[in-house]
Amino acid sequence: MAKEKIVLAYSGGLDTSIILKWLKETYDAEIIAFTADIGQKEELDGLEAKALATGASKVYIDDLRAEFASDFIFPMFQSAALYEGQYLLGTSIARPLIAKRMVEIARAEGATMIAHGATGKGNDQVRFELGVAALAPDIKVVAPWREERFREEFPGRAEMIAFAEKHGIPVTASASKPYSTDRNLLHISFESGMLEDPWFDPSAESNEEMYVLSVSPERAPDQAEYVELTFEAGNCIAINGEQLSPLQVMDKLNELGGKHGVGRVDMVENRFVGMKSRGVYETPGGTILFTAHRKMESLTMDREVMNLRDSLISKYAQLVYNGFWFAPERLALQTLVSESQKNVTGVVRLKLYKGNVIGAGVKSPVSLYNPDIATMEADPSQAYDQGDATGFIRLNALRLKVSSGVEQSKK
Repeated sequence: MAKEKIVLAYSGGLDTSIILKWLKETYDAEIIAFTADIGQKEELDGLEAKALATGASKVYIDDLRAEFASDFIFPMFQSAALYEGQYLLGTSIARPLIAKRMVEIARAEGATMIAHGATGKGNDQVRFELGVAALAPDIKVVAPWREERFREEFPGRAEMIAFAEKHGIPVTASASKPYSTDRNLLHISFESGMLEDPWFDPSAESNEEMYVLSVSPERAPDQAEYVELTFEAGNCIAINGEQLSPLQVMDKLNELGGKHGVGRVDMVENRFVGMKSRGVYETPGGTILFTAHRKMESLTMDREVMNLRDSLISKYAQLVYNGFWFAPERLALQTLVSESQKNVTGVVRLKLYKGNVIGAGVKSPVSLYNPDIATMEADPSQAYDQGDATGFIRLNALRLKVSSGVEQSKK
């Protein structure tokens, strides 16, 4: 009988390298390794040879960068999603795309199972599996970290590193650099190891070698740099007048942001599974794009439309963070978001300087800002009568006066 096939989300890092070999031996299955190229760059070098040498029967390394930028990053940024006020969801937004492609490969290869290296304590296990559940509920998911036999063999990263050394599996983790990383077109994250101590200072000069996408603000140029982003219907379509694809936009902004020390975040966040965790993130291009988009909206978006969309930011961000990208409620929210963006068109000028993204001008052919109405001088349009504010204030004060009267009568 032919062996069962398992499609493994394979990064070539410590966990998935060990898991590939473990799955092959434990399940006596054919392992198809899949790596999504979503902007890891040099991390992909030699990956196919490494996967085959570790036991994979076949390897897919698919360039999904363009799809990632246009169909995942850009729609999410239209929503202004920000998890817990700080996190631009770099890891979270990549997972549904990876799950989608894994399902497609499983169908093409006749695989009955999908596997991943996410731990039983993290968010990624939820994101991968909710994605698979939404797209292919008949496919079984194997999560080695949730199997007791796997945890008994590998109670910690030290045992995994020793196993890799014993079996000649090259990995980047070491006793001196035990933290894990996850890189893509939007960001790179760092967690575990010394970062598990929330008092540890990753911004210290002695820890600068950890960072990949950006220089520290202290090492950034002493001269500020201006950049102009052109938007059309809520999406950035050009930088400094040059028309670019979403992928090219992200590449260019990452280069600019990294050069000026933009986009570093150190936060303790609430995982979906219930615990707090500490993560350090570099999101240089995303930070510029996020700031520019909000600036563009300030000039072009109707107040009540903005208030409605902003009231949903927390919900949208939670849906992405928790793995509900393919859920009907996220799709419904996206329809509202897309409608809200139809006039978010124009040009934003920003100044980049030592970790800061500073607004330096905004203009739009569909601007809602009217200087004749907003001026403190005489209004030539006579669109606003200052005397009307008297009744406006009186009506809004009515409930406050009634409430105050009730409180006074109780004393």
